[in-house]
Amino acid sequence: MQKIDRKFLRPRLEKRTDDSHKGDYGHLLLICGSRPMPGAALLSTGAALKSGCGLVTLHTTAIAAQATMASFPSAMLSIDPEECFSQVPEGMLRFAAVAVGPGLGVSEKTVEAFRALLGKAREVSLPLVVDADAINIIANHPELRRELPPGSVITPHEAELLRLLGGDPGQDREKAVSTLCRETGCVVIAKGFHTEIFTPEGEKYVNTTGNSGLAKGGSGDVLTGLVGGLLARGYSALNAALLGVWIHGYAGDCLTESCTAEAYNSRDLIDALYQGFKALL
Repeated sequence: MQKIDRKFLRPRLEKRTDDSHKGDYGHLLLICGSRPMPGAALLSTGAALKSGCGLVTLHTTAIAAQATMASFPSAMLSIDPEECFSQVPEGMLRFAAVAVGPGLGVSEKTVEAFRALLGKAREVSLPLVVDADAINIIANHPELRRELPPGSVITPHEAELLRLLGGDPGQDREKAVSTLCRETGCVVIAKGFHTEIFTPEGEKYVNTTGNSGLAKGGSGDVLTGLVGGLLARGYSALNAALLGVWIHGYAGDCLTESCTAEAYNSRDLIDALYQGFKALL
């Protein structure tokens, strides 16, 4: 077991070159939000734009797009014709990574669109960050586990993790998560107090940042956008997970110090992400 701290992460943080342009830093596709849950798209997009990746495209419903663009006009848009995720955007080869799941819902149309997305991602070797309802869809359709592109990142909280594992494995929890990683070729971020990261090689990492102030709706959506942006930026699945979890937790620690764990929300978390990057320089 390896603890994730500042000293461990500093050598993993990549530097930007002076003669670079936005095309050098990757293009992330976010598939988030639905008519009942437009805020998930906004939160994931805001965090992705703080990750350092060059471009962010949000595929979502019209209502979620309107809400997001009012706060984050730097993102580009792909509008789904339905009130939920119902079709895969065209031109998938332009993207370096996809983050999918926050606020999607689990309607039949969304399940089929997600199935199509997995097939396309495997076809073009595109890594995913899989969160929230995307995890719930896989839990309800276990055959989709085989379709996850290797090198992807799965980000369940405890309840989602148990659904994904098919129940509570008890004392065999760590072994069950490691088996999931090995079978899918994916890194798993098991979110919670001292978030744990598991790899297909059997490694385990434990985060040292974060506090109970993060136990609020939308915090996970912020993490999804951040990790997705890091993956698109060019980091490996493991390094994107390590950096994303630590920076996300550090932002929460800074907000807790300045305004208490009670008083900040997930939108505030986006604006504090820079603190984590700055602490690693």
